Amino acid sequence: MSASDANSSTKSQASTGGIGIANLPNQLHKIVTKKGTNFSLMVVGESGTGKTTFINTLLTTELIEPLDDANRRKKQLDKTVDINIHKAGKYPELDLCSRAVSVQLEEKMFNVKLNVVDTPGFGDYVDNNDCWLPVVDFIENQYEQYLRQEQQPVRKGVVDMRVHACLYFIRPNGHTLKPLDVRAMKAIGARVNLIPVIAKADTLSPAALRQFKKRVMDVIDAQSIRIYQPPVDTEDEHSLQRNKDIISAMPFAIIGSDKEVRTEDGRLVKGRLYPWGVAEVENDQHCDFKKLRSLLIRTHMLDLISTTEEIHYDKYRITQMKTRKFGEPKLKKADNKKFREEEDSLRSRFTEKVKLEENRFRQWEQRLIAERDRLNKDLEQEHNLVKQLESEIEAIANSGSPNGKFFRK
Repeated sequence: MSASDANSSTKSQASTGGIGIANLPNQLHKIVTKKGTNFSLMVVGESGTGKTTFINTLLTTELIEPLDDANRRKKQLDKTVDINIHKAGKYPELDLCSRAVSVQLEEKMFNVKLNVVDTPGFGDYVDNNDCWLPVVDFIENQYEQYLRQEQQPVRKGVVDMRVHACLYFIRPNGHTLKPLDVRAMKAIGARVNLIPVIAKADTLSPAALRQFKKRVMDVIDAQSIRIYQPPVDTEDEHSLQRNKDIISAMPFAIIGSDKEVRTEDGRLVKGRLYPWGVAEVENDQHCDFKKLRSLLIRTHMLDLISTTEEIHYDKYRITQMKTRKFGEPKLKKADNKKFREEEDSLRSRFTEKVKLEENRFRQWEQRLIAERDRLNKDLEQEHNLVKQLESEIEAIANSGSPNGKFFRK
C-alpha cells in the first residue's frame, strides 16, 4: 500500500468516526439482551415479618403463595430451618425435588432468571442458637457447586445458583438488634451481599422509625457487621446523589402489600388502609420500598452480581484452592447442630456409664481387698496356732517323762 492510499484510508476513517471500536457497547448490549442474566435473592427473617408479601410486591406477581396463620408454624417440630427455592425461569413448571415454582420474568425483551430463596423456620424457636448455620451452609454449597462445575472439562449448561443479595428482615421492636440478629448478620454478611431491612415500618411512628434506624446502624458499626455498600461514582453527579440517598436510607424501612386501596384524593395505590389514612408502598415519605427496589433491580443489580463474583465467590475459591487439591471434594463440616447435639448426648451417656462402671469396679476392688485382708489375718492366726502347737510338742518331747523317752526312741 502506498503512502497516498494510507493517507486516504485514514482520512476516510476519520470522516466516518473511527474504525468502529465505539460500537463494542452496542455489541455487548445485544449479547446480554439475547442471553439474559441470572439473579438469586435470599430473604432471611423470622416468620410474620412480611418476607412473602415483600417478594410478591417487588415482582408484582404472586411468586410465593402466602401461608395462613393457622399453618404458618405447623412445620416446626423438627427444629430445623428449611431452604425453599422459588425459581423464576424460562417456562412455568413445578419442580417437586426442590419445591420450586418456575415462571418467566420479561421486560422490554430482556429475560431475567430470578431465583428467590426463602428460609422458613428461622428464629422461630425457643432455642435459636446456630439457627443461621443452614443459611450459611446453603450459600457456601452454591459456591462449591459452581466451583466444581468450573473445574469440569465441558462447562456448557452451568447452573449458577450463587446468592447475589440477602435481605435480612429485622422485626420492628423499636429498640435495637437482638443478639440473634447480630450473630446471624455477622455470619451471613461475611459470605454474601447483606442488605438489612426493617419489616412492617408502618407499625412505627416517623420519629420512632428514625431512632430505630440509628440504633440499628450503631450496632452494625459497633459489631463490624459487613453490609452491602453501593459504589459511589464521583464522575456522575446524578449517580452520586442517588447512591448517597440509598446509603443514608439504610436499613431500608419497607411496607409490603399486594392489594390496591383508594386514597382520600381518589388515587388507587398499593398500600394498607388504616382508620387514620393509607400507608402507601411506593411513597418515599412513608417507606423506602422504591429505594430498595431501585437498588435490587434498576440501578445496582449488575454491581451485586459483580460483587458476588469478584469478592465473595473469589474469596471462597481462593480459600478452597489453598486447603485442598484440584478436583478433591470439600470436607464435610462436623459442626452440624443436629449431629453435634446427638454426639454430645452420646458422649454424656457414655461418660455416665463409664463413671458407673468405675464406681462399681472400685466397690468390687474394695471388697476384694477387704476379703484379702481378712483371709491374710485368718491365715496368720492359723500360722501362729501351728507354731504354738509345734512348740508345745517340742517341749513335751524334751521333758524327762517316760512319755518323753518313748518319743525319743
